[in-house]
Amino acid sequence: MDTQVQLSLYPVRPRGQLLKWVGNKFRYAHLIVGYLPEDYTTYIEPFVGTGAILATLSPRRAIAGDSLTPLIDLWLTVQARPQVLIDYYEQVISEFNLERLATYQRILRKYNSSPNGLDLAVLSRTCYGGVVRFTREGRMSTPIGPHRPVSPESFATRVREWRHRVSGAEFVNQSYAETMSMAKGGDLIYCDPPYVDSQQILYGSQDFHFSDLVAEIRRCKDRGVRIALSIDGKKKSGGKVVDLRIESGIFEREIYLDCGSSMLKRFQNGGDVMIGEDVHDRLLLTW
Repeated sequence: MDTQVQLSLYPVRPRGQLLKWVGNKFRYAHLIVGYLPEDYTTYIEPFVGTGAILATLSPRRAIAGDSLTPLIDLWLTVQARPQVLIDYYEQVISEFNLERLATYQRILRKYNSSPNGLDLAVLSRTCYGGVVRFTREGRMSTPIGPHRPVSPESFATRVREWRHRVSGAEFVNQSYAETMSMAKGGDLIYCDPPYVDSQQILYGSQDFHFSDLVAEIRRCKDRGVRIALSIDGKKKSGGKVVDLRIESGIFEREIYLDCGSSMLKRFQNGGDVMIGEDVHDRLLLTW
């Protein structure tokens, strides 16, 4: 296990996360970025998600892709029309603070009827624990959370900061394979795909196979691209190590990052405090 990263080298992450989403890397994005090289041509994220690594690294040139259309719509709005997002969030949260459940259910129905980035942002901030879960039909199914969502003032500050941090990115709505095929020798890819142990819980019948991703990583490495992969590591406070069955010769280093207790397990158990359910993510590097 490689732990040779000094605290002084860690970059500074954004002051607050823009989207609340279980499994996102915001809490330790600065640790992951601390392992990434600086001498790359283009930074590429084929599963950009909440953009925590992208925003922390804040590269001059990046390609950030995702197959979830409303998510890419949201990022394009952050880049080009941030005030639209700020105003919409303020409007809905003002209503939410008066009638929590009715407002949440209305926005959830609206999103499921016509998926869009604005409602996805609101739902991520108000659903239970940021557990953005989809049914087999692609409908979001997470109930309302008990917490108070971040204030419109704080959200507006975050939108403006994140807009600056992702200004160098080209956002693309396409499969991860299409995004990775754009990588050339000298580029750097960071992958944060659906996790093997939680894919069906969170993403329904999403058509994703980890072995296909590994094959794509192999092809990129053969072209001179460096790849970092976040994936399942240890669960149940180290009592379970997820067996990924990756062939040898692809990754050179393996690092484990302490993620604390599992929010997904807490969600599945009705909010009870989880004991013995600490999680350690695995970070794999091809160099």
